[in-house]
Amino acid sequence: MKRRFVITLIGCGIVSALWPRRARSTEKVFRIAFVVPTGQFVDAKEGDAWKGPVVAFLQGMRELGYVDGKNMKFDFYSADGKLGRIDEIAARVLETSPDVILAGGGGANEVAHAFQRSTRTVPVVMANSSDPATQGLVASLARPGGNITGFSGNTGPEFEASRLQLLTEVAPNASRAAYLGLKLDWESPAAIGVRNAAQRLGITLLHAEHTPTNYDDAFGLIARERLQGLFVARNPWNFSNRRAITGFAAGQRMAAVYPTREFAEVTGLISYGPSLFDLYRRAAGHVDKILKGARPAELPVEQPTKFELVVHLKTARTLELTIPPSLIAVADDVID
Repeated sequence: MKRRFVITLIGCGIVSALWPRRARSTEKVFRIAFVVPTGQFVDAKEGDAWKGPVVAFLQGMRELGYVDGKNMKFDFYSADGKLGRIDEIAARVLETSPDVILAGGGGANEVAHAFQRSTRTVPVVMANSSDPATQGLVASLARPGGNITGFSGNTGPEFEASRLQLLTEVAPNASRAAYLGLKLDWESPAAIGVRNAAQRLGITLLHAEHTPTNYDDAFGLIARERLQGLFVARNPWNFSNRRAITGFAAGQRMAAVYPTREFAEVTGLISYGPSLFDLYRRAAGHVDKILKGARPAELPVEQPTKFELVVHLKTARTLELTIPPSLIAVADDVID
């Protein structure tokens, strides 16, 4: 009789209701690997280079029903600024059989390239890439065509030129300025747009070239030339070294314009660019779609939709600069 009763329950689908604990224990735990070219993240403590983006991504995942340690396992990997280690880290990550890889940073391209060399099957979501189609990571933004998709933080030449215009508004006497960026940044279409804008604005723009591991030469050039303004390029090395960069600018008593609000939050004078918090939070949506069966090849690479202008008034007072009231009126955030 007991055996016949159990068979009846199974047929009616009642066993799963009577034994919910056993059913829940079979829930799949998805493995998400967050990989960046530089910087660290330790439990989202204050001062960690990746606190904001990691928190934004995990918040986006929670909103979609994923909780780290429950139905998701989240792992963070960094090459610590050593590009030669990215392929090594990619191999180590793939050994863990991740369900999705999140390529982080303005250097998401470098990370994505490393995985492109290692796998054509494991999905890769770029949270903040730059020109992925031009660099051969995707066939097109609309139809990536492979195992890589995600979000582009690329703002284009006109937007970058507008950042230089902001520098002239807060420091109208800054006729000689530095462009702090990699050689790759200086030769990019965005930088060419900035250089053309400098000519129109009557600004002499010098390339203060840094490498992933060396800023001394760039800082030395700026100091020797007694430049009056600083334009900071958008790349992962500048992001991870933002405290050193804003500290240097303060020491030189020079006006500076930065690519994202994270620079203004560590005393940078003014920042204008896409919201990284929004990009990383939205990246969770792509990850969720892939975990539910969507193919990266058919998920379009999306562009930034939220931009932020942030002004640090205390820094302006320290530099004895007057921020135009019209600029303060349109700022998304004013730090004082």
